[in-house]
Amino acid sequence: MPITTDDFDHLPEKALDLTEGSNAQRVLRFLSEHPDTAFRQNEIIEGTDVKAGSIGPVLSRLEERGLVRHKGKYWTIGDDDRLASYAAMSQTFATAEERFPDEEMDEWLEHAENPYEDEQSGDA
Repeated sequence: MPITTDDFDHLPEKALDLTEGSNAQRVLRFLSEHPDTAFRQNEIIEGTDVKAGSIGPVLSRLEERGLVRHKGKYWTIGDDDRLASYAAMSQTFATAEERFPDEEMDEWLEHAENPYEDEQSGDA
């Protein structure tokens, strides 16, 4: 979905692509669906279909932003407060897709709240 140049100019440097189907979004969705479990990279690959060559960089970028944590060979969802909102939003969209399969999710997303709004306004 395109954004305005004003939104682009105010987008924080650490903005992460969480659009539907992106590798980061698939990893976060998978880990947020299993908040009490830590996985090895190969298990995350199996659960998300993210390519083996991409999983390391994706997990590293997510860790830099505090969205995932890891110890040794295991990775789990982070403790960041934004993740609770993300998990709730993901579940809402999954439920909406089940209940309204003929609806266009892009149209729903146009009316969704901007997750970077506080960062853009300088409140973060």
